[in-house]
Amino acid sequence: MAGSSVSPALPVIDVAPLVGGAPGAACAGVAGQIQAACRERGFFYVTGHGVPAELLGRLEAASAEFFALPLEDKLEIAMEHGGRAWRGFFPVGAELTSGQPDLKEGLYFGAELAADDPRVRAGIPLHGRNLFPRQVPELRPLVLSYLEALTVLGQAVLRGVALSLGLDAGYFAASCTADPTILFRIFSYPPPLPADGWGVGEHTDYGLLTLLAQDRSGGLQIAAPEGWIDAPPIAGTFVCNIGDMLERLTGGWYRSTPHRVRNLSGRSRLSFPFFLDPGFTAEVPPLPARAAAGDDGRRRWDGQDLRAFTGSYGDYLLGKVSKVFPQLQRDVL
Repeated sequence: MAGSSVSPALPVIDVAPLVGGAPGAACAGVAGQIQAACRERGFFYVTGHGVPAELLGRLEAASAEFFALPLEDKLEIAMEHGGRAWRGFFPVGAELTSGQPDLKEGLYFGAELAADDPRVRAGIPLHGRNLFPRQVPELRPLVLSYLEALTVLGQAVLRGVALSLGLDAGYFAASCTADPTILFRIFSYPPPLPADGWGVGEHTDYGLLTLLAQDRSGGLQIAAPEGWIDAPPIAGTFVCNIGDMLERLTGGWYRSTPHRVRNLSGRSRLSFPFFLDPGFTAEVPPLPARAAAGDDGRRRWDGQDLRAFTGSYGDYLLGKVSKVFPQLQRDVL
């Protein structure tokens, strides 16, 4: 992905020490930057990630080719064909944010599981095979390679998050993300038809960690004390933000920050959000010791108390995603 604008409002953090397994002092320095970003903004740019630019470029080209297909071709892999795996294509207006239709179309992917996988045979929602378009055969290997690369990067960033909370670097990988829930979206935002339409309205992400690649179009905005600020594309970076579950785990010390998207570029906008979350059956208790001791008492943007949730991450996740596609909730869950 490419871009040239730099946002001084969001920090740019070089995570190469975390990715490469550098000595503790180098990783501690990165962890300090992550702590400041998670406390102050909930968002930061990631550089030094090691994800090949060629992979991102080819994924962008194949995605653009898919979204340029006629609607009837794209509907061959509509989400209704994905069953309980909750995978496939949805058209503009089919996904809801806070009950309002989004001005975007997209593809849902997740970890690729064979039909004989025990989780698939048991019919666990959000587990199964992905749906890929026959018209763009190169999309399949690119998506699977991207899932692998971003999983490695996400676990590396979580090592920094753990260190930033005074925990062992491997805390998450040894517990709730030992077998993580992997979700990946490719979104295409047409220029807004109504002048005041939102590609995605104000929302927070509901998991642990999001890594976003975006094209040159811009349009991402982050809520900040001074108002809404832009998070424009910066070449060679991902936008990283924390989600509601990490806010819950830290007792509110780290904040899941509202954000929104409006495509004003005059052309279609592509974005690639990747979500690394706890395992579907994992319990997610508050973090130990001082990692959970920093509640500053501020109210969330939507008034929710995330700490009220108990149970597995899968229970929590299904309660969230079922609001995005009410029809699938009725048909699948």
